[in-house]
Amino acid sequence: MLFTLWSVKGGSGTSVVSAGLATLLTQRGREVLLVDLAGDQPALLGIPEPTGPGVGDWMGSPDGDAAALGRLEIEVADGLRLLPGDLNGAIGAERVSDLVEVLRSDRRTVVVDAGVRSPGSALRSALCEEGTSVLVVRACYLALRRAVRSQVTADSAVLVVEPGRALDGTDVSRALGIPVHELDWDPTVARAVDAGLLSSRPPRGLARDLAPLAEIGESRP
Repeated sequence: MLFTLWSVKGGSGTSVVSAGLATLLTQRGREVLLVDLAGDQPALLGIPEPTGPGVGDWMGSPDGDAAALGRLEIEVADGLRLLPGDLNGAIGAERVSDLVEVLRSDRRTVVVDAGVRSPGSALRSALCEEGTSVLVVRACYLALRRAVRSQVTADSAVLVVEPGRALDGTDVSRALGIPVHELDWDPTVARAVDAGLLSSRPPRGLARDLAPLAEIGESRP
């Protein structure tokens, strides 16, 4: 099972939702690989910043294979491993296909924090097409407008519902034409992130709101 979570605008909460989903799936007995294409997961998970190579280095090597990629993983907790490293520079189409195939074939549930995706993001687009694509968006008119205008598609969306916003899940679902899972803005999530406790002590509200997504992961091999 391959999840790819992404946004069209920075600060939407993609990394937090990715970490929360990976943690929830682990707590439900799944083995999970969290792939960090945005570079923020170590801080969110409360682990030291990696000093070794990451997925970007693997993609920059012409002969890296699945075993070499696996050696880059970092254990976060029982059942949860992190593949670190944001992406910089150009990536050849062949290496895009290589990474997608390795992740698609992994026996674990794979959660990809893809960060910001644009129509020209070859790797992010390929990952979204291969697995379950989830857009993370805030209840903000500008963010929703950009999502509609980007013309990139998703299987569903996670809407971060903030106090005082006029838009709700029905509005977002109607605008995007996809199912929407609502995630209530919760200050306890921010405190868990700041303390590096998101993977060890995930807030109950986060787990509750992400349960529908986790159930998709549990229902598929």
